[in-house]
Amino acid sequence: MARVLQWWSHSKTVALIWVVSAVVFYTLFQMALRNSNSASSGRYYAFISSLLFGSRENFVEFDLALMNFDFADSLVSSEVRRSKLYDGMARDLDEKGAAFLKQGETSQSLSLSDIFTLKDGSVEPVLKAAIPPVRANVLYLSTEYSVPISETVKRMVNPYFDNSIWFQNSSLYHFSMFHASHHITPVPATEDEIEAEANAVRATSKTLCPLNIVLDRVVLTSTGVLLGCWQVTSGTDPTTIRAKLRAALPRAPEKQLYDAAILHTSFARLLGQPKASAMDSHNSDLVQFFHELVARLNMELRGFRAVVSELWYVEEYDVLALALNGRMKVRRFQLGCLTN
Repeated sequence: MARVLQWWSHSKTVALIWVVSAVVFYTLFQMALRNSNSASSGRYYAFISSLLFGSRENFVEFDLALMNFDFADSLVSSEVRRSKLYDGMARDLDEKGAAFLKQGETSQSLSLSDIFTLKDGSVEPVLKAAIPPVRANVLYLSTEYSVPISETVKRMVNPYFDNSIWFQNSSLYHFSMFHASHHITPVPATEDEIEAEANAVRATSKTLCPLNIVLDRVVLTSTGVLLGCWQVTSGTDPTTIRAKLRAALPRAPEKQLYDAAILHTSFARLLGQPKASAMDSHNSDLVQFFHELVARLNMELRGFRAVVSELWYVEEYDVLALALNGRMKVRRFQLGCLTN
């Protein structure tokens, strides 16, 4: 009888240690998963069950999976990569000066004078047909978030300029992800091929999870663009989105327009000098004036949070149609967050 009691006591101790260890491990793993792409992580829940109730071989398989798919590290590395990109963009004005005041080029190698004109004292876009149409995949920022941002930018920037600003349409705030065809490397397509591309993007959108994002900073580039630079707190990372779109659109240009990690959207484009009265306290130091303007914008907007849940496949019939309110055809897809 004593031997039976001793065995029972030992078994309970071992079982308790095993259960506590499993619960702790499961909790830590859940924390890592919350910072990862949910669409990619679903199959690892099966490994948890194996760990809790299965064999030692399953434990080894699970351990190897963690080694190969370190989601938390991946998320951190993308965040660091974006931060470095944004640091470089913030230095651009110091390194190149306010090139936009000399009618420079856009980030897409287009002359500012080719896309904007001054008419009756106001800036108007110059719309030119895109032949063939540009086919862009963009994440859409809902007006729930874009309108408050746009109103803040206008309120803080307008007083310093005499109608020499082009404000991005708040109903078209977007994050450029991947081009099936762009103006630098056009990829002509038939109607059937375009439909096939759209269907491939629709299928891809179902595997992507909504992005919870936070505005890291506002920067002004040497080309005069006020940009919102964002970080991702959860959801599918932009690097993963672009990789999946690359796989879905094999005919797309090899050279894309933006870094794979970047997540940015245009708020406005400055096209002229600030008012003379705005420069009175800056001794004609334009760069310093612009830095102070950006600093005030950051005080208002940094930390702004939003959720992105739509991927658009856009045929732009005019050059930069999304930026200039041109002609376009939009197919809208909800991010489905389906697991494999």
